[in-house]
Amino acid sequence: MRLLAIDCAASLCAACVYDADAGKELAREVRDLGKGHAEHLMDVIETALRGSGIGYRDLDAVAVSIGPGSFTGLRVGVSTARGLALALKIPAIGVTTLEALAAEGASAFPGRPVLAALDAGREEFHAALYDKMLAKTYGPSVATLSELVAMAIAAEAVLVGTAAPRIAAAAGRPFDTGPIAATADIATYARLASAKKPGEKPKPLYLRGADAKPQAGFILPRQDKGNEL
Repeated sequence: MRLLAIDCAASLCAACVYDADAGKELAREVRDLGKGHAEHLMDVIETALRGSGIGYRDLDAVAVSIGPGSFTGLRVGVSTARGLALALKIPAIGVTTLEALAAEGASAFPGRPVLAALDAGREEFHAALYDKMLAKTYGPSVATLSELVAMAIAAEAVLVGTAAPRIAAAAGRPFDTGPIAATADIATYARLASAKKPGEKPKPLYLRGADAKPQAGFILPRQDKGNEL
């Protein structure tokens, strides 16, 4: 199976072509954009495809990071993956950023529980805990720092994700640590997706609502038409 993987969950705009049968990446394109994923993603995908020497019609599936992560980036990545899957009549497979980061932590420290946690602002964190077989035992959910410290100590977990240093500091003790990043390597998404059975269409994983909401001062009161002359 040859698979295209897409990741727009954080600052990176990344794509790779992965040969699951051979267990190897054929080509990749990764750009650290910060913003502007929508304007660059198709070019990133086409650059990866050219490097792999195959075309869209040679793909058997599309993988995509579904978050938690950037609201805009997730929408861009997931909608693109679903659009390509629909046009090519192939499955789209979602992989969370937390499970991808956890897989990398487990690769560095085999046979250990892994706590994947991302700083979500407002003193909140997006987190999931995985056992030594990488089976999910908690989350993905919004958690407080004290909750994460308690989980990390109780499980003697490997820490991964942007929140790893804060958890270790709050616990006042060292932990084995995997990648301290907002997202995993693009090939990790491809590898995990290739092991999944196609299911529901992927959708962004939003653990907290968008910050943007109407300002009260700009909401016009409704007129009672019964009082109109």
